[in-house]
Amino acid sequence: MSLALVHSRARAGVNAPAVRIEVMLTGGLPHTQIVGLPAAAVRESRDRVRAALLCAQFEFPQRRITINLAPADLPKEGGRFDLAIALGILAASGQIDPRTLDGHEFLGELALTGELRGVDGVLPAALAAAAEQRALVIAPANAAEAALAAHADVRVARTLLEVCAGLDGRSLPAATAEPAPAPASADLRDVRGQHQARRALEVAAAGAHHLLLLGTPGCGKTLLASRLPGILPPPSDADALETATVASCSAHGIDPSRWRERPFRAPHHTASAVSLAGGGSHPRPGEISLAHNGVLFLDELPEWSRHALEVLREPLESGHVVVTRAARSETFPARFQLIAAMNPCPCGWAGDRSGRCRCSADAIARYRGRVSGPLLDRIDLHVDVPRLEPRAMRDDAPAGEDSASVRARVIAARAVQLARGGMPNAQLPPALLAIHCRLDSREQDLLEDAVERLQLSARSMHRILRVARTLADLEGSAAIGRAHLAEAIGYRQLDRQGTGT
Repeated sequence: MSLALVHSRARAGVNAPAVRIEVMLTGGLPHTQIVGLPAAAVRESRDRVRAALLCAQFEFPQRRITINLAPADLPKEGGRFDLAIALGILAASGQIDPRTLDGHEFLGELALTGELRGVDGVLPAALAAAAEQRALVIAPANAAEAALAAHADVRVARTLLEVCAGLDGRSLPAATAEPAPAPASADLRDVRGQHQARRALEVAAAGAHHLLLLGTPGCGKTLLASRLPGILPPPSDADALETATVASCSAHGIDPSRWRERPFRAPHHTASAVSLAGGGSHPRPGEISLAHNGVLFLDELPEWSRHALEVLREPLESGHVVVTRAARSETFPARFQLIAAMNPCPCGWAGDRSGRCRCSADAIARYRGRVSGPLLDRIDLHVDVPRLEPRAMRDDAPAGEDSASVRARVIAARAVQLARGGMPNAQLPPALLAIHCRLDSREQDLLEDAVERLQLSARSMHRILRVARTLADLEGSAAIGRAHLAEAIGYRQLDRQGTGT
């Protein structure tokens, strides 16, 4: 009887829990058994491993082989354990020195030829291996992604033979990161006119506020939303790495060359609630988590299913989403900035100066009622985007400020917020509002009058205060003035017009 131990990593949400692979060879008829809650793809690894060992001119032991993936209650999926299982068999059978496996973790799928193939979720595995002070051995396909974990010791091998040779004395090459190109964000200068909407976009960027754009078809709502990433402050290293970790564990994977850019997700309105929140038998992050530390743009908001939209309510407040299944529960980060767009009525032309809308008041109320009041309550800024005058589209018409100029003001305002409260204004908890958003008696009377007149909730009142604080920060004002508060109240567009429930 002989026993070998090899370390690897599973994927559970955005985490990479440790898996210890125990390989035991005993007497008896030749048979290979894998235990430890393996999925079908893991059970099939015995055939891939056998072919890879024979192709690499190793001997596959003709004995009873028991492979235990511990802990036994953690589900194991995919081909990520192939390399570790193969090395465990070689170590247990004496074909390689078991001591060379110490201080290493192994992650990779094996082709029948012994070539190493990439797997998903490598970035969190590299971070977890670094925390355990072990080197991680992976396939070349995952090298650029794993190299984002700057303090991790990540080694790359193309084949099973290279792994064995490298562990036997010749060191394996380290993973290197790809040079990141300069971000190519679209410029805000492309937006003609729409001064109020541009102002609201700047306010939203400065305070990380959620924004709803309400306007006729073709007025520039989507164009405005697509320019938001270009005026947002650059993410910190920790935020960028957290966002990249979420993308690494998704079905789409991560583009290592763009990992420092804030994500911009724009799912189609036919997307389901599961695709937004995340899910599956082995839960993966959804669109709201893939937009973490970035922007989630929902166009044609009333066309979304009511169930899908209601999924957003809790993450908008908490900054995370919990996906629960029968056997497990995973928590995904979801601190995103929501930008939504909608038409004012079914035909899209209510309120337009052309007077072409023929929708009845009941039809308009039903259309807007597709978006619940509690969801609209969580959106800080409601902005009307009117149709442009034809002369505003001329080539010689004056263009607005470019993204770089607006971004400079946004970065300055955000720096003030982080120095004052450690977070953007949109995330200030109610306990800090009385400290950072203190009003004089005149401003307090104005706010209370607006709350009574518009029948606003306490949540809406708090959001008005946060927006007013951002407006003051953009002007460099230490106190919230009457003009700041009046402008913040003016951004409650749908509250003035009435909504569905």
